[in-house]
Amino acid sequence: MSATPGPNNTMVVASGATYGFARTVPHMLGIAAGFPVMLIVLGTAGLPLLTDPRVHAVLKWVGAAYLLWLAWKIAASDPEPAGPGAKVGTGRPLGFFQAALFQWVNPKAWIIAAGALATYTAQAEGGSLAATLLLATLFGLVALPCLGFWTLIGVGTARVLRTRRALRLFNLAMAGLLVASLVPALTG
Repeated sequence: MSATPGPNNTMVVASGATYGFARTVPHMLGIAAGFPVMLIVLGTAGLPLLTDPRVHAVLKWVGAAYLLWLAWKIAASDPEPAGPGAKVGTGRPLGFFQAALFQWVNPKAWIIAAGALATYTAQAEGGSLAATLLLATLFGLVALPCLGFWTLIGVGTARVLRTRRALRLFNLAMAGLLVASLVPALTG
């Protein structure tokens, strides 16, 4: 699930294209740390949250609002085209804590967390705490290379799209994909 398109990967592609790889690293680390922390909290103390429809409704709409705001940020960013002497986008990419906290309103993260916890910890031998910690560790380890790959797609895209207009159109497409990622969460 870490490698499939969704809000996190769409955002690091756009960040890689706009700000470059190095400036996107805190965003990547925030995702790689934030989701496992979310899994641990939900797997140890938050299981009732996973079954409460009121929590799902609030998270759905708060998450949708936040994703729309992020899509706006991506669409409104003003990237610099790559090339000799060109500087990378001058705005501010999402930081570590923003990316980590985003997991709590990311509809795909909730779907993955609920499914993974129900599938891999419910029948775990030796208790669900050990299984939850193992699952969180695996997600954290798998996330970094996947996020790095998606970020490099963004960096490579910025090198191919050599005009400000082309990069703006790319960011608009990424913003559109981020908005489109809401459809399953809001219609399901």
